[in-house]
Amino acid sequence: MGPSGAGKSTFLDAVAGRIASGSLKGRVSLDGMEMSPSLIKRTSAYIMQDDRLFPMLTVYETLMFAADFRLGQISTAEKIQRVEKLIEQLGLSSSRNTYIGDEGTRGVSGGERRRVSIGVDIIHGPSLLFLDEPTSGLDSTSAHSVIEKVHDIARSGSTVILTIHQPSSRIQLLLDHLIILARGQLMFQGSPKDVALHLGRMGRKVPKGENSIEHLIDVIQEYDQSEFGVEALAEFVQTGMKPPPLSDEQMSMLTVEPTPPSRPHDHRHQRHDNQSPDHRNGRRLHLQASVHSANDEFDHSLRSPYSNSSRSWTPSRSGVMQALGFTPSRQKDDPKMQAAMSASPGSYYAYSSEILQETPTPHSSDYTVNENDYLTPNIGPNAVGSLQNLGPKFANSFFPETWMLMRRNFKNIQRTPELFLSRLMVLTIMGVMMATMFMRPKADNQGITNRLSFFIFTVCLFFFSSNDAVPAFIQERFIFVRETSHNAYRASSYTIAGLVTYLPFLLVQAGVYALIVWKALKLRGPFLYFLLVLYVSLLSTNSFVVFVSSVVPNYILGYAAVIAFTALFFLFCGYFLNSHDIPVYWKWMNKFSTMTYPYEGLLMNEYQTDAIFGTSENPGEPTITGNEILSGLRISTHESDKWKNVLIMLGWAILYRILFYLVLRFASKNQRK
Repeated sequence: MGPSGAGKSTFLDAVAGRIASGSLKGRVSLDGMEMSPSLIKRTSAYIMQDDRLFPMLTVYETLMFAADFRLGQISTAEKIQRVEKLIEQLGLSSSRNTYIGDEGTRGVSGGERRRVSIGVDIIHGPSLLFLDEPTSGLDSTSAHSVIEKVHDIARSGSTVILTIHQPSSRIQLLLDHLIILARGQLMFQGSPKDVALHLGRMGRKVPKGENSIEHLIDVIQEYDQSEFGVEALAEFVQTGMKPPPLSDEQMSMLTVEPTPPSRPHDHRHQRHDNQSPDHRNGRRLHLQASVHSANDEFDHSLRSPYSNSSRSWTPSRSGVMQALGFTPSRQKDDPKMQAAMSASPGSYYAYSSEILQETPTPHSSDYTVNENDYLTPNIGPNAVGSLQNLGPKFANSFFPETWMLMRRNFKNIQRTPELFLSRLMVLTIMGVMMATMFMRPKADNQGITNRLSFFIFTVCLFFFSSNDAVPAFIQERFIFVRETSHNAYRASSYTIAGLVTYLPFLLVQAGVYALIVWKALKLRGPFLYFLLVLYVSLLSTNSFVVFVSSVVPNYILGYAAVIAFTALFFLFCGYFLNSHDIPVYWKWMNKFSTMTYPYEGLLMNEYQTDAIFGTSENPGEPTITGNEILSGLRISTHESDKWKNVLIMLGWAILYRILFYLVLRFASKNQRK
């Protein structure tokens, strides 16, 4: 808990393994064993602030797909039973068959959507559950309902760690253990009922009728705006040295002075290195100036050389991570510790029975927290081995997993047919326009030019028709990151499922356009080859657009990148300059352009013949055959080269899908740096 910018989310990300290796100092251990990304993925679930769910799936369908991904090869009846029980536990029975919804589609309420997000990640019973501000954006009743369900999850055997901004008193009663942060430093750790005791030892009694946690937050804010800073309170937590009292002048100035705005969430809040006193003093220069103007002869700061205190100032350790893990050792037979434990009856409770069996949690903050306090008593090699041997990495094998993803994709397409139908409508209308515009070409040079224009426009049309896939995947990418961050399924199965799902839809689009223009324009060559070129062209283009959308951070940059590459591909495809006339230093762009191969393939299918396509108006001038047209354009007249172009297009499609997979596998990790 703590105000905005306190370092709550950073701390949660640190213990949840969501900070990139090398970007975090300190150590995270589970029962004394160093936490690895593999271990944290298999034993925990992380629920983000934003609810990343498919809007056109119902509550029941969303949880059933989560059960399919997480519960492995158990029977469908057992999965249904588990989902029905979870729906009842989360209070979602009334909205069971309601769509999740989004800005454009009415669905469940905000509180219900948050509970569905929680349900998706707890369907498999994780031992550790992390939640980042689960009450954010909810009204008081919805927030309490969400935390109440989370409280039930904790009581059922999972360890729940959550960040929360400023919970109501009702929510505070549900909390077992509390860590309060300010500017990345530890202000309090222990049972919420011990906050008043903590304040009393600090010399700040809780006024009658006031909430002790809210009063502590006020005290933290007072010190944060004073010359002493929150470091004085952090020192009290670690060493027991009382913070210097604030003078009446300082208190009165603090009440007059407006609270500074929350600082951006940067490295100062979750510090990994000790800051110098000058830096900390410089941060509050305006307040110090006011203090010194009232009494220029005395500096209240403990760091001041004029301070007559015999106690030395000990800088706080680097960040909350080390404050929790590397405090001075204190054994459980320490009298102060025993007194602390007796002062807080019922101060031990059991963590998850699956991973942390009988692990005690000290609730009292009367003593310096020691890392050993959190180890399972008498832990043996068998217990440690159980942490290392957690079964298979994924709940399902590759093919069942791919089929589950395909079923979900088909259901989403069925519920949101706009993307497919809009493409089909565009290609149908453009096919009719092309068929009527280029009908009955003249048997002269202008007729040949018109036919070439038809082919290049067809290639461009098919390329542009895939551009609308950019925002579609970018919206889905956040769901992919959330689901794969804890091994719901493989990136490879997701890539294959996405490809196979769209194959029939791409075939329908290519087939409709081909049927419209083929007869009307009396095109020659095999119809099946014409259809195949259009189909594979759509496939390679779609693969390219999906790859680009996986690299860019948002759809605006995605559109810009696709349009830029489309212009380059169009320029170097061989229509404006044939491949022999392109300067030698740009020839590689002709090979790189994915428009080159469908354009040449369509021309080969039309003109690989000795039939006459152009006759001169002057009787003495020769006629032009199809092979002569291809030779003039420096395009092969060999039949086998037609199929070579198809194979190259397939190669580009496969390459872009492989690149897409590599981006998903290695560059789509939800980690901060």
